[in-house]
Amino acid sequence: MPTKFTPAKPPLTGETLATLTARLAERGEPAFRAKQILDWLYKKRARSWDEMTNLSKPLRTWLADTFDLLGAELVLGKQSTDVTDKLLLELGDKSLIETVIIRVPQEGVGVEHSRKTICISTQVGCAMGCVFCASGLAGLKRDLSAGEIVAQLLHVCYREDARTPRARMELASFDNIVVMGMGEPLANYDALLRSLTILNADWGLGFGARRITISTSGLVPKILQLAEENLGFRLAISLHGATDEVREKIMPVNKAFPLAKLIPAVRAFSEKHGRMVTLEFILIDAINDSLDQARILRDIALDLHAHVNLIPYNTVEGLPWKRPSITRQEKFADVLRAARVSVTLRREKGHDIDAACGQLRLKTEKERELASVA
Repeated sequence: MPTKFTPAKPPLTGETLATLTARLAERGEPAFRAKQILDWLYKKRARSWDEMTNLSKPLRTWLADTFDLLGAELVLGKQSTDVTDKLLLELGDKSLIETVIIRVPQEGVGVEHSRKTICISTQVGCAMGCVFCASGLAGLKRDLSAGEIVAQLLHVCYREDARTPRARMELASFDNIVVMGMGEPLANYDALLRSLTILNADWGLGFGARRITISTSGLVPKILQLAEENLGFRLAISLHGATDEVREKIMPVNKAFPLAKLIPAVRAFSEKHGRMVTLEFILIDAINDSLDQARILRDIALDLHAHVNLIPYNTVEGLPWKRPSITRQEKFADVLRAARVSVTLRREKGHDIDAACGQLRLKTEKERELASVA
């Protein structure tokens, strides 16, 4: 059963300008103090309360007694040979989560100027039970709070600020956020929207909504709810099967929300917001990589005017699945390309640092268990 964690002190990263203003008003502080504090956190990257030098010492003491600055500590940072980074973060209850920095070097410039996409987590573990995914191997432990979600991006900022001259010239030291890490984002809906609101706000990281993509395995009611939000975030669907028969073999969520329900919900979101959705499709050898699947996926993408992101399977220790050959990957992609479907065939990144969702967390938890009984 999932657990609920209530920290002794909530993270400051979970506060909005309105909620922090209200907390400060209770102790007689003027409203402008909340903006000062949040500026220290997001714009000046303060790593301790004592750095907030334009606040009185009694106020800094109260803040330290009332809030945890982030609610997450960096345990491990690993860099792949392809310059993908994975951060392993420990939360207040010793739970572990992962955040991935995916770099795409630009022609003619060094890696410090590469485009960066940050993949963040929304849960500790996952309850969706997708058979190919490491995130759900140990089930769902709990949801993340909004503050724990936001903290992942600040840890990325700290890391990039120290590494690249570009980072210090911009408020956010990355180009895109994808909510595609551990967990099903729409199953933690309220915390997700609160965290993304904080990231988007001018008093937060000021990160544009159009550069934030929320991924879901297909929770239809939540997709329809998200369609009604006036927020402007992008949507990606973890499809991974073009027919119910294939999808149900690898994604239990399809039993509750088959394609006959999912596709209309995606169409409703796309029409409401007037922007292209993305269909994520992990290519698994002898499971969903047939040309028949490619042709049906092509028709779905054309119907939805969607972009297709083809992702060759990233091997997970203990699971039997493997990726198709490069030739088979290309033949699959060619079916879509021939119909002028917008398609990206991703190449593997981060394999040498266990970059598939949940792998590094599981490996570290096993090491901790072995150490505890040694």
